[in-house]
Amino acid sequence: MESIYLLIPISVILVFVIAVVFWWSVRSGQFDDLEGPGFRILMDDDGPNIPQAGPEKSEKPERS
Repeated sequence: MESIYLLIPISVILVFVIAVVFWWSVRSGQFDDLEGPGFRILMDDDGPNIPQAGPEKSEKPERS
């Protein structure tokens, strides 16, 4: 029975800490874009070989 006198205040403090961390994450924009990072993984960072117009880039790129 004496342990409940310790467990109740600890649980109240833990709930308060969790609420503060959740509030901070919402205010800092952690939940603004939930789908974007998942699509960003699927996007290819390498662009196609587009020849640059200019005096130093007059050759055609090699095809592989």
